[in-house]
Amino acid sequence: MRDPRYDILFEPVKIGPVTARNRFYQVPHCNGGGYRDPSAAAEMRRIKSEGGWGVIFTEQVEIHHTSEITPFIELRIWDEDDMPGLAKMADAIHSNGALAGIELAYSGANGPNLYTREVPLAPSHTPILTFTSDPVQARAMDKEDIRNLRHWHKLAYRRAKRAGYDILCLYGAHGFGVIQHFLSPRTNQRTDEYGGSLENRSRLLKELISDARDEVGDTCAIAVRLSLDELAGEQGFSNAQLRDMVAMHAELPDLWDFAHGTWEACSGTSRFKPEGAQEDLIRGLKQLTPRPVVGVGRFTSADMMVRQVRQGLMDFIGAARPSIADPFLPKKIDEGRIEDIRECIGCNICVTGDMTMSLSRCTQNSSFMEEWRKGWHPETIRPKQSDAKVLVVGAGPAGLSAAHKVGLRGYEVALAEATAELGGRVTRESRLPGLSAWARVRDYRHGQIAKMTNVNVYRDSALTADDVLGFGFENIAIATGARWRRDGIARYNLLPIPLAGSMPVFTPDDLMAGSLPTGHVVVYDDDHYYMGSVLAELLVQKGCKVTFVTPATKVAEWSFNTLEQGTIQARLLETGVDVRVTRGLSSVEADGVTVACTYTGRTERIGCDAVVMVTARLPEDGLFLALKAREAEWADNGIASVKLIGDANAPAAIAWATYAGHRYAEELEAPPIGDALPFRREVARLKD
Repeated sequence: MRDPRYDILFEPVKIGPVTARNRFYQVPHCNGGGYRDPSAAAEMRRIKSEGGWGVIFTEQVEIHHTSEITPFIELRIWDEDDMPGLAKMADAIHSNGALAGIELAYSGANGPNLYTREVPLAPSHTPILTFTSDPVQARAMDKEDIRNLRHWHKLAYRRAKRAGYDILCLYGAHGFGVIQHFLSPRTNQRTDEYGGSLENRSRLLKELISDARDEVGDTCAIAVRLSLDELAGEQGFSNAQLRDMVAMHAELPDLWDFAHGTWEACSGTSRFKPEGAQEDLIRGLKQLTPRPVVGVGRFTSADMMVRQVRQGLMDFIGAARPSIADPFLPKKIDEGRIEDIRECIGCNICVTGDMTMSLSRCTQNSSFMEEWRKGWHPETIRPKQSDAKVLVVGAGPAGLSAAHKVGLRGYEVALAEATAELGGRVTRESRLPGLSAWARVRDYRHGQIAKMTNVNVYRDSALTADDVLGFGFENIAIATGARWRRDGIARYNLLPIPLAGSMPVFTPDDLMAGSLPTGHVVVYDDDHYYMGSVLAELLVQKGCKVTFVTPATKVAEWSFNTLEQGTIQARLLETGVDVRVTRGLSSVEADGVTVACTYTGRTERIGCDAVVMVTARLPEDGLFLALKAREAEWADNGIASVKLIGDANAPAAIAWATYAGHRYAEELEAPPIGDALPFRREVARLKD
């Protein structure tokens, strides 16, 4: 069943005293669950074990209360109260033969300790280096602190072993771990035996690994996760220094796990980072050590994975986001079902769960973090309840997801699309600069639907209420999408703004349809996600002079949560876009616009030839409202339910639409639950 070209990916690989069943290595990744939703996180990892991964890791696990990263919600191994949740996750990972790994983290200069109120500790006196610029400084560790740090790690090693973990990984990458802080000259200005030379700066790492071997013996493998390049020039821990350090301590850990220096660089979106983007930085590192090496690169192509191994770049294919998009990626390669892989689109909506302290989502895999809460499975779904038929109107992300999942349940489905092409907004948006990977949302679902004899697709089929009433299907899902507003209403302006009729005003829909402004264009962004900056980039490519205006303090402010805000703003500045932040749009005149400072109200005029409004959207719910107005006719026409889903219900990001389609399928013909919660949750146990 498996293509022989991929046999190398399924070879067992020894990691110290343990052996992985294949080369698929789910590197540590956050999920928004952590200590708050341990069962949800455990079941998510169990599904990956079922999907064939050889090694599956936790997210970062805080080892001691003197270093924690509130408000972010990660796992903890502080005391015995944390053990049941950690053991449950290890058992879940083991359930289908995977090795269980735990990433042990002492955040040091990245731990503000907002929850514990402990004084942070770091190699040197330094401000806390967090996303949110917390007004906290870390105290430089003295020798007693370092002895305590080693002791705290020993406690964590013992607990991790007892909880059932096979691989203990020391976290020193992305700037988040004390190991990286000691290795980097930028954060280590010590003059004792722990500072100065590279040998001295790596002393703590040597001691921590030695301590780990003393504690767990030959029962657990010891790994270390390090930055490929801190991206701070000669001031930081560079790729050249990393190579010197690996050569110096070639056999120190049982496995070397390499990631880019910052989380933003390591987990860049597909808009800015191609598959295998870290190849140049990792090339040659494997030749410096006899130990196995794991690297990452948002790998979705089996051929790319094979090349990484055959060319000696790495022994394990490390993956976080691809393992989220398709937990069954290894099994599908093994079974020769390459076309069934849900490829990661690199949108980083998964990261936003961690950044917003909420459960993570995935645009491609709507079951992610719903495996325990709702009992959803990425590959299977309960069979149909009846022989009722389902009509899905609209073949955008919500409609495609609904048709796919309802079809999997065994219902007869008709998918009606008003235009000649499928995909709705994902098709239109995938033609914009940097967003081509987003077409995978359409391609995966269309590919799966094409295999189903019980799902029929009708293109160029704009339906009216009369058409739907006469269709003869019992259940109707309306997924007709949304349109961008032209009147300026969004967050800053909750009422329409004055518009001069002679000034050309465009929306993203116009530009995606090929209607482009010329000359000097003001792009007004009160959406704050990707669309405004992508359209500005498009207009520059088309030769326009662009002024980017936003009421926010940054360009694409919400994309901070997808780790790309800085890259987006830099791209606009580098391409010559005139960026005006903290400016709200007051009016559009015949020869320009008036904007107001969001702090002082002071106004200024910007002359221009056209305006692009990237503001709010309006649901295209006309068909639904027409059907609701004729609800009295439903029963006579055999209609049991009409449901509005996706952007037609409430516009949001694409991941919300695919989730809505999946949810519609899961809940179709389910018994009513009344006031009950539609998901399970865990509530903290009260102590005396």
